[in-house]
Amino acid sequence: MSNVIDFLEKMGQDAQLRHASAGEVELALAHAQLDPELQMAILAKDQQQLEAILGKEPMCCLLFPVKEGEEDSEEAPSKDDDEVTLQSSFYALASVG
Repeated sequence: MSNVIDFLEKMGQDAQLRHASAGEVELALAHAQLDPELQMAILAKDQQQLEAILGKEPMCCLLFPVKEGEEDSEEAPSKDDDEVTLQSSFYALASVG
């Protein structure tokens, strides 16, 4: 599975590959040595088929900015000499399908 993830990452980072013709993408897929099923799903731009083949559902991540002066309702953790507490101006929420 890492091969297909690597290929999709490469495709997302490379503007020429992302906007390449079907033939150019097919050639890149052949070099990536992916299963024919995966190649067909990528060429067809069929996200649902790709998810089904990989057995994965989409993941969503949302960031919510914290307003200045807004206090967290949770108690602050105790501070030990060896413990470092980092504060962030964003809260993240991740959910899997």
